[in-house]
Amino acid sequence: MNKHAVGAQYEVQAASHLNSLGYRILCHNYRCRMGEIDLIASDEKYLVFIEVKYRSDESNGSALEAVDVKKQRRIIRAARWYLMEKHLPEDTPVRFDVVAFDKEEIRVIKDAFWI
Repeated sequence: MNKHAVGAQYEVQAASHLNSLGYRILCHNYRCRMGEIDLIASDEKYLVFIEVKYRSDESNGSALEAVDVKKQRRIIRAARWYLMEKHLPEDTPVRFDVVAFDKEEIRVIKDAFWI
């Protein structure tokens, strides 16, 4: 299986897990000229931009470590574009979560980083 297929498989698993936690998935694989966002969801009063990361082993670091500052900046730029494109108010409460798959463990990190 290639990287994109594996990534898509884990994004589907992440969406299912988040649904079970009460998130409502609004968008899969949002892409714009500023970057991409794996999942966009609502969770209570928040619009949540979600990065999904998978690591089969930790030789390249954990899944959470893969969401470095450079990646965070790209996600934030894409999130701002999404808000503008959807004509959402600037004061829309947003949150950035990460769903990390390390081997068979799944972790949801709410408020993983901020604007």
